[in-house]
Amino acid sequence: MAQERYADVVFSNARVITMESRSPTAQFVAVKGDKILWVGSIEESRQFKGPHTKEIDCQDMALMPGFNDAHIHLLALASSLRGVDCRTDNAGSISQIVDEIGRRAQRCQTGEWVRAFGYDEFNLAEKRHPNRWDLDRATHAHPVRLDHRTGHASVVNSAALQLLQITKDTPDPPDGIIDRDGASGEPTGILFEMGDYIRIDGSRRNDVDLLEGIGLANDLLLSRGITSIQDASPGNAFHRWKFFHRLKDEGHLTPRVTIMAGASHLESFLDIGLLPGSHDEEPSVGAVKIMLTLTTGTLQPSQEELREIVLYAHQKGFQVAIHAVEEQAVEAAVDSLLSAQSAFPRPDTRHRIEHCSECPPHLVAKLGSSRALVVTQPSFIFHNGEKYLSEVVETTLPHLYPVGSLNEAGIPAAFSSDAPVAYPNPIMDIYSAVSRKTRGDRTLCSFQRIPVEAAIRMSSIGGAYASFKEQVTGSIAVGKLADLVLLNRDPTIVESENIKEIRAMMTVVGGEVAWQR
Repeated sequence: MAQERYADVVFSNARVITMESRSPTAQFVAVKGDKILWVGSIEESRQFKGPHTKEIDCQDMALMPGFNDAHIHLLALASSLRGVDCRTDNAGSISQIVDEIGRRAQRCQTGEWVRAFGYDEFNLAEKRHPNRWDLDRATHAHPVRLDHRTGHASVVNSAALQLLQITKDTPDPPDGIIDRDGASGEPTGILFEMGDYIRIDGSRRNDVDLLEGIGLANDLLLSRGITSIQDASPGNAFHRWKFFHRLKDEGHLTPRVTIMAGASHLESFLDIGLLPGSHDEEPSVGAVKIMLTLTTGTLQPSQEELREIVLYAHQKGFQVAIHAVEEQAVEAAVDSLLSAQSAFPRPDTRHRIEHCSECPPHLVAKLGSSRALVVTQPSFIFHNGEKYLSEVVETTLPHLYPVGSLNEAGIPAAFSSDAPVAYPNPIMDIYSAVSRKTRGDRTLCSFQRIPVEAAIRMSSIGGAYASFKEQVTGSIAVGKLADLVLLNRDPTIVESENIKEIRAMMTVVGGEVAWQR
């Protein structure tokens, strides 16, 4: 055999799950350079082994395409990993949150911001949001920012309010809410949908700290078998793209990156000709991220404004990705996509609805007619399921994160963590989509379950398809990038309840072992 036919690496003795319909399983994968050279049986593998070929014995474990987290906020994840952990498992009451923040403040220089993350009022002993006066008990010498686990609310202390110049006379921003004391009108420190406002005005991250957080995030992603991410931060402007470029060039970030352009920053990409598909480098430019919220009780932006934003990006050749959670928002998002396509027909737009949390049957049908795809977070059924069962009206429950309905309707879907809302873990997405089990082991609408093979598809090639990368990654096929994950158990054959116990053992990016347990 000619030398060029020998593989650099052969992954042998594996349960290969290819995500290729013509040959869904195999026993070995041969890699040359950063590409897959061959996929086949043990007998075939011998002809690809040369004198310098490295062989990795997979010990009958499952070898799959690397996972693609199709909606993530990397810098927020990095900050959360460096900040004070106020998730329920670590701080189950406001008193414990105050103690944790106070301990961190003692290690910080006076005046330095203290960042904390992950609280959820539903799971706190007091069953309420912390407020400025709670956080003042932790420290008066430092401004404090405590983010809700969803990222859609923050609590700041009195020192932070003063720095941010938020008083009882400060008006609410157009798409946010400053919570106020009913008697005095004073701000309580609880701010809804004001993350960008706080970021702009006060809590700029130290570069050294941020890079340390990026390193922690990189390790976390690789340890979960994630080889591609799509950053969906609405604050993404050209300078953010350059920063991600630096992270890749300097080796801080291993997974492949697609960065969405924030809708309000689209011109910064257009001005320098950064369009989807305009270059082969990483990070690549993806969709235009549009935030559509109902925080104030009305759509922000309005239906008419949304149509204009979507049509502009659509005419410029961009894919759009619309954040839409509530049924009203999802319907407005779909209507804007139908309107844009009617006014300016384009083939294969792959416009996206991000989250699509409430989607009853009539909306599923309308989604199908729009040819949009959905990027959703099934693990929220596990993480938030008890809260949904307690607080969501019974008529809405059957349509929460309806992956079963989407799958049955043939609507393309991809899974994501929305990190740091949930820490990246595609195995939990697969488990939740297959089981529909909550953290309390209750089932939320079993008819929305999907087969495990469909869930794996939505965690791998579904994400690649959502970013126009399915020709180069997302499945194990000759010529595709050698982005792989080795799992200790095969999710297609274990009992559904055991899927959540599966762990990544090795993560391979471009043919190189990037992480191993």
